[in-house]
Amino acid sequence: MPQYVLHGGGYHAEVTKMGAALRVLRHGDRDLVATWPPEGPVPHYSGTLLAPWPNRVAGGRYGFDGERFEVPVNELERGHALHGLVAFADWELVEPPTAEGDQGFVRLAHTIEPTPGYPFRLALQVRYAVSPEGLATTLTAENIGERRAPYGCGPHPWLIADDGPETGWELDLPAGRVLRVDDVLIPTTLEPVDGTPFDFRSPRPLAATVIDEAFTGLDAAPDGFARVRLSGERGAVQIVWDAAAMPWVQVCTGTGFGHRGIAVEPMTCPPDAFNTGTDLVVLEPGDKHEVTWTISAV
Repeated sequence: MPQYVLHGGGYHAEVTKMGAALRVLRHGDRDLVATWPPEGPVPHYSGTLLAPWPNRVAGGRYGFDGERFEVPVNELERGHALHGLVAFADWELVEPPTAEGDQGFVRLAHTIEPTPGYPFRLALQVRYAVSPEGLATTLTAENIGERRAPYGCGPHPWLIADDGPETGWELDLPAGRVLRVDDVLIPTTLEPVDGTPFDFRSPRPLAATVIDEAFTGLDAAPDGFARVRLSGERGAVQIVWDAAAMPWVQVCTGTGFGHRGIAVEPMTCPPDAFNTGTDLVVLEPGDKHEVTWTISAV
């Protein structure tokens, strides 16, 4: 599987052509994300980009502008369309890995062509950049079609705090509300986290808590950025993003998956937004949409 290597600011990153996925992110001798073999397969969407929707479209069916559409169901056990259309697509190299001082960059692109379930044309570009501040990822979407398009996006990193078990890691999650789900992970109610196992506004160990929910009501810092942090004995890893641009974050402990790390996925919209319309981005022809998130050692 072709991949691109970046160095800068004490960080080492490897990005794959398939899915433009973040396969490796290391600071010094510390892995900050779960990795996987260069030849694949990609486990549990590890490091992939999620577009034109993150999370699920219930039953693979949705309505938009008075029409009904059906996208392929790829989560067979639950019957949903999961994590968009580009996570396993080939992305083209636009800007090869480049080093400038203590920074490194690479840019890839992919075009979503119209299909019966998603008859819209979007040009996507992603830029990965390492620097002393960490790995910054910028995903840009442009509607290059002739009709307006529903859109949402996010990343899917599995963060690693240290070599110890995830149950011993401390989670700092500044979110005041949690979107509860049914037994097939489709949203039911939005509830305050107060007095629930999902309240990590004061950092505490994960212990045996099982999480696979989306959170909102993000308590952003004065700079407007939300920060989710996992801490272990050797240090911490955090992901930072503009809370106004991405007001949701999915957190998954991966309980029962047999997969390393905790998934922390900033999102522009919640699960099943193609049906509920909640925070759905609508791109008119010619419109652009751009978001950035940064993963760093702490």
